[in-house]
Amino acid sequence: MNDEVILSCLEELAEKLDILVRDENINIEESSSPGGLCRVEGKQVVILNSKATVKEKIQVMITALHQFDLTQMYIKPVIRELLEGQKETFQ
Repeated sequence: MNDEVILSCLEELAEKLDILVRDENINIEESSSPGGLCRVEGKQVVILNSKATVKEKIQVMITALHQFDLTQMYIKPVIRELLEGQKETFQ
């Protein structure tokens, strides 16, 4: 599974959890952050830096989704392994 497909699967999972994913141009000179999870007007939002690499965006999504209880959801095995930290193929 290539990185773009992995990112897409992670974004779909976030959508199932009612988490908005936004790809934004973070234009702060002092910041090189690839993004992160935040709360905007009471809703969970993952902001991805549009300048970040796909691998960085995957890591942001994994970090954000790891904070939620995913035990009762069906998740593709490859994605579940990434979320559980058992696979490091994208690093």
